[in-house]
Amino acid sequence: MMETKKGRKRGIRQLPLHMLILPSVIGLLLFNYYPMAGLVMAFQDYKPRLGYLHSPWVGLSHFEYMFTYPDSVQVIWNTLLIASLKIAANIVVPIVFALLLNEVRALFFKRFVQTLVYLPHFLSWVILGGILTDILGNKGIVNHLISALGADPIFFLGDGTWFRITVVVSDIWKEFGFSTIIYLAAMSGINMSLYEAAEMDGAGRFKQTFHVTLPALVPVILVVGTLALGNILNAGFDQIFNLYNPLVYREGDIIDTFVYRIGLMNGSFSFATAVGLFKSAVGLVLIVIAYRLAYRFGNYRIF
Repeated sequence: MMETKKGRKRGIRQLPLHMLILPSVIGLLLFNYYPMAGLVMAFQDYKPRLGYLHSPWVGLSHFEYMFTYPDSVQVIWNTLLIASLKIAANIVVPIVFALLLNEVRALFFKRFVQTLVYLPHFLSWVILGGILTDILGNKGIVNHLISALGADPIFFLGDGTWFRITVVVSDIWKEFGFSTIIYLAAMSGINMSLYEAAEMDGAGRFKQTFHVTLPALVPVILVVGTLALGNILNAGFDQIFNLYNPLVYREGDIIDTFVYRIGLMNGSFSFATAVGLFKSAVGLVLIVIAYRLAYRFGNYRIF
C-alpha cells in the first residue's frame, strides 16, 4: 500500500516532465509513425483517385520490377559505392582534422579555422550545386588553372569517373567541419593525467595521439560508424540531383534519383514506395549487424 502511494506521488511529481515531452511525442507519432500506413502502396497499384482501400493489390510485383529493370544492378552498385566512400571519408577526414586542430594552441586561430570549416554545412546543395557547376565547368576557374599549367581540361561533371570523385570530395568539403565537432568534444573529455603519464614514460605528441587520444575516440567512432551504416543506401539525393546530368547517368545515378526519374516523374507512387521500403529494411539489418559488432569488439551498447 505504501509503495502504491509513493508511486502515485512520484507520478504526480513527474507529470510536468511528461507534459513537457508530450508535444514531441505527438509530433513523432504524426510525422514518423502515421505516414508508415502508406507502406501499403508498395503492394498495390496505387491510384490517388481510388485511395488505399480500393487500389488493386499486386503483391510483390513492384519489388520484382525493381530487381529486373535493366539498369537496377548498376544503380544499386553506384549507390553502394558512392555511399561507402562517403561514409569512410566522413569518418577518417574529421578524425584527422580534429587531431590536427587539437594540437593548435593559438585559441583565436583555432576558433577562426573551426568557424571557416563549419560554414559549408549550413549551405544547401541547391546553392553549392550552382557554385560547383560554375567552378568545375569547362569554362570554370579550375579548368582555367589546369589549362594555364599546360594540361587538358577535365570534364568533372560530364565524365563518370570524375563525377564520382567530385561527388565524394565535395561532400567531404561540406560535412567534415561539422563532423569534427563530435571528435573535438570527445577529446575534451579525455583525462589529462593520461597524457601526463604518457609524457613521463617518454612518449612524444605523436605517440600520445596513437596510444591515448585514438583509443579514447574508439567508442565515438563506433557510434558514428554504426549510425552511418543505416544510410548505406542513401548516397545523397540532394547532392546528386543538383550535380548530375544525362552524361553521367550510368556512373552517377543512385537509387533515389533513379526512383525520381523512373517512378515519381511518371506517377509510379507504388514503385517509389517499394524502393523506399527495401532501403529501410536493408538499413535496419545493417544497423543491427553493426550494433552487434560494436558490442562484441568495442563493448559499446545503448541498452
